[in-house]
Amino acid sequence: MTEIRPFQGIHYNPEKISNPSKVMCPPYDVISAAQQDGLHNKNEYNFIHLEHAKDKAGDSPDQNKYTRAKDLLNQWLSNGVLVQDENPAIYYYRQEYKVQGERHSRLGFIAAMKIQDAKDSKIFPHENTHAAAKEDRFKLWTSVGANLSPIFVCFSDRERKVEKIFITHLAVTKPLFDVTDDDGVKHLFWKLDDHKLVSQIVASLSNQSLFIADGHHRYEVACEIRRQKIAKIGKPTGQEPFNYVMTYFTNIDSRDLKIFPMHRIVTKLPGQLSFLEEFFRMDRIKAKNDFMVLLAKAGQNEHAFGLYTKEGYMLLRLKNKSLIDKVIQEGSRDYRRLDATILKYFVFDKLGVKSEDIIYTKDSIEVITQVDEGIADAGFIMNPVKISQLKAVALNGEKMPPKTTYFYPKVLSGLVSHKIA
Repeated sequence: MTEIRPFQGIHYNPEKISNPSKVMCPPYDVISAAQQDGLHNKNEYNFIHLEHAKDKAGDSPDQNKYTRAKDLLNQWLSNGVLVQDENPAIYYYRQEYKVQGERHSRLGFIAAMKIQDAKDSKIFPHENTHAAAKEDRFKLWTSVGANLSPIFVCFSDRERKVEKIFITHLAVTKPLFDVTDDDGVKHLFWKLDDHKLVSQIVASLSNQSLFIADGHHRYEVACEIRRQKIAKIGKPTGQEPFNYVMTYFTNIDSRDLKIFPMHRIVTKLPGQLSFLEEFFRMDRIKAKNDFMVLLAKAGQNEHAFGLYTKEGYMLLRLKNKSLIDKVIQEGSRDYRRLDATILKYFVFDKLGVKSEDIIYTKDSIEVITQVDEGIADAGFIMNPVKISQLKAVALNGEKMPPKTTYFYPKVLSGLVSHKIA
């Protein structure tokens, strides 16, 4: 059974931090090394010092970036830079942004979601994960005893119950935080601790199927922390904080839920691409703008992706859908018909492209630049995954290829944290 609850959030103290824009940061997994340096130098209280601290010479198992994060969290709580709410709350979160000049406003909320045993779970992931990233989050969360950033989950609210509570009771009030990030996204954050209203939100998600959009590594880490805690204490009540993980929820039925495609940059092509003509209709396109329009149009009814090399733009459209089941022998029909799956089996596997030679990016300009500068041999430009595809693959109990989806905008780190120990 799906269960969520309010929690006593830890967040920046508005009386101590006059400009929250200086202390919030993007999620750790989208921060480049250069951005990490800039954020560390931006402000001594920037959340990056907890969320994505740096290694130092002489670090040891007893003294390292994880133990420093623990000490810093306790210090900030002690000196009042951070405060913990007295009453359990649910935290409403609205993001205002533009995509291709069009304005959007995505509404969601942050609560604690109960972790479910796999065999009975109604929480559905959709992407595979990497061990190194999980190890990093596990060390950090166990050291600080808290979920520092939420996972990202979609739920269904066709009657807009959650939205109506926000509009009626919070929309006209001053938010706790009002932050505009470097991408121009406006983040507005409110606390709701009215027990009656919170109970209505909790009830609206009861027994729903939930789909993990982002934060798969963090969810698996939360599951492992819970498993180890249960093994250690024997018979938990089920209400201990470690049974829950801090989660951002947003409406899967909203038009403002945006998925960007994740493009593939191939640094080394181990063979020639002439074999592609056997499987794909290949059309050379001169101008980038024309290319992007034609790619999007083709993706409405066909399996298509773009190829960029120093020879220019090429639109690839699968000749015959019956080829899919001949070439791809594993997975469900839904999995086999993902463009990312088709690209892997029809192109990368046949070429022998190594995983370490693939760079993932949401930025098509980066694809073109890397090829033009000779850093990469080719770039594959993708169409976005549809919400219906995400749901179908997840409900089948399957995982998409890594880095298939990019939900935009990302949830800001530093808004609130959840103690689990």
